[in-house]
Amino acid sequence: MSEAAVATVRRDAEQGQAAAELRRTMVERQLRPFDVTDVPLLERFLNIPRELFLPASQEAVAYSDLAVTVRGAGGHRRTLLPPLVLARMLQGGAPRPGDKALVIGGAGYSAAILSDLVGDVVALESDPELAERARDGLAALGAGNARVEVGPMGQGCPSCGPFDLIYVEGGVETGLDALFAQLTANGRLLALVTPEAGAGQHVVRYERLAGQPAGRISLFSANAPVLEGFALAPSFTF
Repeated sequence: MSEAAVATVRRDAEQGQAAAELRRTMVERQLRPFDVTDVPLLERFLNIPRELFLPASQEAVAYSDLAVTVRGAGGHRRTLLPPLVLARMLQGGAPRPGDKALVIGGAGYSAAILSDLVGDVVALESDPELAERARDGLAALGAGNARVEVGPMGQGCPSCGPFDLIYVEGGVETGLDALFAQLTANGRLLALVTPEAGAGQHVVRYERLAGQPAGRISLFSANAPVLEGFALAPSFTF
């Protein structure tokens, strides 16, 4: 092996070790203090490189405790939830090995996290450029049970369902009915909504039992921009 090749291998190894240390710090200082206690979930956050799902120009903030906004074709913008919010949200859905999950938004990262925790994952994205980046990241990880579909996010993915678990990774003002129809008889749906006027946004888990609505549980307070496809239509005043 040439000296240049050896230097490249050494540099890649050092970068990999540095990223692994950043992930460890993220888990210990962000996730665990925020009551993320599910051990298999924590292991996924330790092992999945978040930078795979970000543009090269944003890799430096991959393990920040802040939301990260990425842009796709035509000016589309997606906000990746802060890791601690995403981890609590994923944990709140209680993913199980046999589940089929749908992730709306998330840029592929959350689908990668879930890929070893459930049976199958579908990541839905409306922007082709963002969808391609998500596919590349999942392929790099060898996540064969996770795939990316392109389509209007507010419509879900009825042709891929039904789903045991649906996550909407962004604020929701309206449009959940179409997703409820894509749940299995005992499915769960999690989204950032405002459950009561003036209450602020919360991550809420909606449950079904034997095909019927079985209530909702407000898990914790969090904030995120309203996701494309889930905004109320503008109203006009006279």
